[in-house]
Amino acid sequence: MAIFKVSRISTKPYDGQKPGTSGLRKKVKVFAQPHYLENFVQSTFNALTAEKIKGKTLVVSGDGRYYSEEAIQIIIKMSAANGVKRVWVGQNTLLSTPAVSAVIRERVGKDGSKASGAFILTASHNPGGPTEDFGIKYNMENGGPAPEGVTDKIYENTTTIKEYLTAEDLPDVDISKIGTTSFSGGPDGEFEVEVFDSTDTYVKLMKSIFDFEAIKKLLACPKFSFCYDALHGVAGVYAKRIFVEELGANESSLLNCTPKKDFGGGHPDPNLTYAKELVQRMGLGKTDTEGEPPEFGAAADGDADRNMILGKRFFVTPSDSVAIIAANAVEAIPYFAGGLKGVARSMPTSAALDVVAKALNLKFFEVPTGWKFFGNLMDAGFCSVCGEESFGTGSDHVREKDGIWAVLAWLSILTLKNKDKLNGENLVTVEDIVRQHWATYGRHYYTRYDYENVDAGGAKELMAHLVNLQSDLSEVNKIVKGVNSTVANVKDADEFEYTDPVDGSVSKHQGIRYLFEDGSRLVFRLSGTGSEGATVRVYIEQYVNDSSKISRDSQEALKPLVDVALKLSKMQEFTGRSDPTVIT
Repeated sequence: MAIFKVSRISTKPYDGQKPGTSGLRKKVKVFAQPHYLENFVQSTFNALTAEKIKGKTLVVSGDGRYYSEEAIQIIIKMSAANGVKRVWVGQNTLLSTPAVSAVIRERVGKDGSKASGAFILTASHNPGGPTEDFGIKYNMENGGPAPEGVTDKIYENTTTIKEYLTAEDLPDVDISKIGTTSFSGGPDGEFEVEVFDSTDTYVKLMKSIFDFEAIKKLLACPKFSFCYDALHGVAGVYAKRIFVEELGANESSLLNCTPKKDFGGGHPDPNLTYAKELVQRMGLGKTDTEGEPPEFGAAADGDADRNMILGKRFFVTPSDSVAIIAANAVEAIPYFAGGLKGVARSMPTSAALDVVAKALNLKFFEVPTGWKFFGNLMDAGFCSVCGEESFGTGSDHVREKDGIWAVLAWLSILTLKNKDKLNGENLVTVEDIVRQHWATYGRHYYTRYDYENVDAGGAKELMAHLVNLQSDLSEVNKIVKGVNSTVANVKDADEFEYTDPVDGSVSKHQGIRYLFEDGSRLVFRLSGTGSEGATVRVYIEQYVNDSSKISRDSQEALKPLVDVALKLSKMQEFTGRSDPTVIT
């Protein structure tokens, strides 16, 4: 058994180590600076109470992106020095973000121990590689992201840190092999690192939620075809285990399911812009695909918490997706057979879920962007299904959004709708399900324009301009009518503020809203998920409950509101951008 001792290393603060919506994200070259990662990790340990660290078990894993292996060894050594008793690591550094949450909540060690928290190494949907992004965040004992009170304390600590603790002489652990390595020394005399199978806990949980045997029959149906694109992220590990080994899908159904440190040079963001190969295969590309597209397609981001759902030549917006899952959950998914406790969406997400909640008499919540707000509702028993327009969907089985869960939810709905059609009749398709939903609940035309890596100063000026404009709605409506006289008047405008119904905490400055008389909305936000510069996001939504008007092209239907949004915000004037980086 190797012996180690604790070293105290002098350090100085780095500027800008404030965690964003979901952790700290910077370029690899920033994290690789001397003491940079160490400062953040020690600041996190210092922000947590001793009972969450001393003698406890921590999970340390992520999406396997570039710099993960180095970071895990650093965190292992620092965990030992700070009195952690054991560290659990997913084999080859790999654990999806929802799987980390599941491991915290579900996994029991050989000695009966459970994890009290986790460092997740991911920059989510951001690119990876030596010149790209790395990220780290801390999740609590409930499996969810650290609340603002903790992340604020972490940031405060990073501004004053003078030293960190590490076990410099602790040898690196081989994280490619399953097994336990034990050491002696440090505050408690014993320390161990267990490398475990990345998929076992998560797969067991999924099988307790969904009817795998029923889904298996759908995937075996000759008329049903399936395609899943992991974009070379960590989802590939789970896709092979669940879709191929458990559900019997052909391995040719999987695209880009070998995790790579640089995501194959691509951008692991599951949308119509970056999931190019899947989009092409599903018949939504600029040129026709070879052969008939599959009936169902889906994609994941780098850490497998986001998802995109596609039908044959048909895109399902994330806002529609969560509404459709909620509308069908009780009948389609065994986990929800007893009913839904409630539903929730982030403020920028379309109001499609609101309409379902009202029709089904469900508790409904509108929260700021950030999964931690859903976690509070779930812990209090207020929410079963939730979602964000940024391709995040989930339920109270974990405290993170969960991309593979969303795919299994859709496969369950397709299984339900086709339970009597698997022996020859034409199948109910993804498009059929969505159009029937619109016919029942109305359609929320919706799009998001992202302006990435814009000058931070210009972005802040744009937001300040939009707030100032709200003081005179008559002037706002003059601008609106000057752009397009057919657009409804703005009836209200505000800066979204949220009081948490569970803990009473108040979150301010969560996005600027313009609410129109016909139910349309314009929302403007600065995103906290980028690694440099600023990202301005514009959300455009129009609700239509007229069956004769629910089949228009989305971009065509929304163009008048898009024009109004760009005029109101003076987008080009403040950012210098004439076009968005990404449209979703």
